[in-house]
Amino acid sequence: MKKCFGILLFLFPLILFSQNPEKKLSIDEFYIIRNDSLTIPLDEILLLDKRDFKSKKERRYYYWYYKKVQRAYPFARLASDTLVGINKELEGIKSKRKRKKKIKEIQHYMEGEFSDQLKKLTRTEGRILIKLIHRQTGETMYELIKEYRSGWKAFWYNSTANMFRLSLKKEYIPTDEALDFIIEDILQRSFINGTLEKREPKLQMDYVELLNQYRDIDIEKEITEYIDKYMK
Repeated sequence: MKKCFGILLFLFPLILFSQNPEKKLSIDEFYIIRNDSLTIPLDEILLLDKRDFKSKKERRYYYWYYKKVQRAYPFARLASDTLVGINKELEGIKSKRKRKKKIKEIQHYMEGEFSDQLKKLTRTEGRILIKLIHRQTGETMYELIKEYRSGWKAFWYNSTANMFRLSLKKEYIPTDEALDFIIEDILQRSFINGTLEKREPKLQMDYVELLNQYRDIDIEKEITEYIDKYMK
């Protein structure tokens, strides 16, 4: 079943020119106070209590899903990091033919770099990746394929995905879907403990509010229902 993730190779045009330039502080980011001293505004720090589990089984389910999110997120982060760079690369190309040619060149290059990694993703990791692409870019995978390839390609890729009970149109909605909240919970805790490198999402959400909304979530039930629906 892993071969179905050949459709995820569309990501190649999005992760070219991968780079993580260090942010340089400018004088505009400093506040001057009395006696000519300087103070630097700091990011907010989120402190979380250790997650409590109702049972060992719930704990196992959570950490099973935790590993899936850990594998999928770096691909979504790369797409987010480089989407702006790719748009800049295409800005100066007015000809549709030349733009198409450039995208193909990018795709062929990236196939050699990431195809093996993407093909190793499981179906669950692929579903999570589809969600996280929407979280990080603000667009679904279907919309990205349509924008960078064509509407026809998007249709056929989604049709192929449907054969494996996947949908490239899936959105990330943690306010409405408990499994999406579990993903967000895993991400936030991973950012804090340093196992994942944080990138600000395009989608705006209040994690503290989500914690309150899902304070009584039954993680075992949610993941069991997912397994019954998609893995049996």
